[in-house]
Amino acid sequence: MHPTSHRRAAPDAVVAGHISLDLFPELPGPVAYEPGRLTVVGPALISTGGSVSNTGLALHRLGVPVRLVAKVGDDLFGRALLEALAQFESDLGAEIRVSAGEVTSYTIAISPPGVDRTFLHCPGANLTFCADDVRDEVLDGPRVFHFGYPPLMREMYLADGEQLRRLFERVHAAGPATSLDLCAVDPESEAGAVDWQAVLSNALAFVDVFAPSIEELLFMLDRPAHAALQASRGIGAFVDASRLAALGDRLLDMGVAVVAIKLGDQGLYLRTSSDTARIGAFCDRLGLSAQAWTDREVLAPCFAARTVVGTTGSGDATIAGLLAALLRGEDPVGAATGATAVGACSVEAVDPASSVPLWPQVAARLAGGWTRLPLDIDLGDNVSVERSPTGTLTLR
Repeated sequence: MHPTSHRRAAPDAVVAGHISLDLFPELPGPVAYEPGRLTVVGPALISTGGSVSNTGLALHRLGVPVRLVAKVGDDLFGRALLEALAQFESDLGAEIRVSAGEVTSYTIAISPPGVDRTFLHCPGANLTFCADDVRDEVLDGPRVFHFGYPPLMREMYLADGEQLRRLFERVHAAGPATSLDLCAVDPESEAGAVDWQAVLSNALAFVDVFAPSIEELLFMLDRPAHAALQASRGIGAFVDASRLAALGDRLLDMGVAVVAIKLGDQGLYLRTSSDTARIGAFCDRLGLSAQAWTDREVLAPCFAARTVVGTTGSGDATIAGLLAALLRGEDPVGAATGATAVGACSVEAVDPASSVPLWPQVAARLAGGWTRLPLDIDLGDNVSVERSPTGTLTLR
């Protein structure tokens, strides 16, 4: 890890929620898992992980002053995690609570080159993180508050997400624009049996930007569709413009202002509310143009990475790109473009943040005619498409 060069400033963003210590064994290619077999691998990269680290450090590297809020145990992994964060900025982990007697969350990421990743995960102290772990003082001044991975945080999903709702209601009242991300759910775990429709219904009225992946969203809201997606030949073969529009409408009806659905190698779908009061209140928090953000539908294909080294945390980096764009005052096309550009930078390293540069370097790649990956999603015959100079699509 290498510290960035910009100076510490009052935070524009707070990133709270799940954090872990991630171990990435160096793998020459796909690995076979057989009982009793010894598989020789290379050195392990040890990195901070989870939403707080992945999104928070990507924001930091883009040049956004950020504060991280999370919980770790008083153990070796906890000390290693805090030391790793200090390499980026000495006080970056100042709001991370060390909880006596708890263990620090860790993840072993199996991420062979060019192959989707697999995780072995211990939630650790994330299980006891609650709304009160975000101090009121942390909410005084930042323009954006992002929370990630409630499915791995037991207190945040119990009782139909009462703690999650209470946290977002308090943050919203304090003034920042609010953002929420999910993560994959183990169907066999306690979180797999949760009524996520109820959890989201309780919280989303206080969430301005909701940014789940298509897989996470369908698991929580439409299990048959999720099963069909898992059995399909990929997102592009399963998702079309009408399905995305229906999901966007459903989430907007639950109260969010902006829906940002991550589509893996198909990019990012962005949908905004037509409710002028709702979108206007969101825009007021960030100084955005309500006219530019009202009732918009945008699809941003992925950019081509120089080399795909690892995809772990690329969705979190994509969210960092989106939040940074909002803080710069971008319109929906610019926000979706910036999000997918940062996501593409992320996959050029094993860990999610180290290949993310300061924003002017990302902007230079965009200005240089950065190539987009092919889009396999069927847009339908009745959808009019406007293509921006960078290749982001406006749908209507």
